[in-house]
Amino acid sequence: MKVGRVVGTVVSTINAPVFDGRRLLVCDLLDASGRPEGGYLICVDTVGAGAGEAVLIVDEGNSARQVVGMDPAPIRAIVVGIVDEMRVDGEAVVREG
Repeated sequence: MKVGRVVGTVVSTINAPVFDGRRLLVCDLLDASGRPEGGYLICVDTVGAGAGEAVLIVDEGNSARQVVGMDPAPIRAIVVGIVDEMRVDGEAVVREG
């Protein structure tokens, strides 16, 4: 599982049926201190995350396909939660709100 921050969306006029009715989010990956670590993922949104929110990402295709209930499906990464707070050594490094 990874932590990321939603920075945008992907719009596609032609796509696989598994993406119908689902949003694709561009998420910058965050390091343990809550800062961008230099990579990003395009994730299927299952929780209604919005721009600027910190999110939990499952970056493993088989697990992602199980969440949406479709196999086979061209999915690698999926947003499974919105982070309220992330603490490292007792100190909040990501806090929403």
